Amino acid sequence: MAGASSKTNPPRARKRVEAETNTLKRARDGSAFTRCEACNKDVPVVLIDMHSCSLDSKIRMSLEAQVVEKAAEVNKPVERKRAAPAERKERKGKKEKKSKDSKAPKRPPTAFFLFMDDFRKQYKEAHPDSKSVATVAKEGGEKWKSMTDEERKPYLDRAAELKAEYEKEKEKSNEENEEEEKEELEGSEKEEAKEEE
Repeated sequence: MAGASSKTNPPRARKRVEAETNTLKRARDGSAFTRCEACNKDVPVVLIDMHSCSLDSKIRMSLEAQVVEKAAEVNKPVERKRAAPAERKERKGKKEKKSKDSKAPKRPPTAFFLFMDDFRKQYKEAHPDSKSVATVAKEGGEKWKSMTDEERKPYLDRAAELKAEYEKEKEKSNEENEEEEKEELEGSEKEEAKEEE
């Protein structure tokens, strides 16, 4: 039955077999293979006793003589402890995200994006039935690349003005934030002084 449920045939419990893993069989040169003289094949050292190529006892003895058993370190799986919640936050690999100031001014658009705003309007007027955003963006990018510096100048100037305004607003916002932080520090210091008394 293709869609039979697992209740009809539950999975069998698997048994663990303990094998002696404290010794490794290796060839004299340290490799895991040795060459059979009769058939001239590489034979895994562990499977020498299963290798049969019409071996007579002399060849089998020479193959077994090439095998050396070395003591191997047994690496048992180490149980990992889960990190406490406080430790999880302080991992080295991850960088903390800067909290975004909601009052901070929005970054101004670049000259290309200012151009694209105008280009979209023109393109929609010229192609009212076209609704593909990708084609509009592709056409706009091609036109921007083909424009001369003189044609780009109004967009570059407008972008520079917007950037200068943004810088002024950003400095003003940073000053306000610094003042708020100073006030918070002073307030917390006063509270600590009251608690100590």
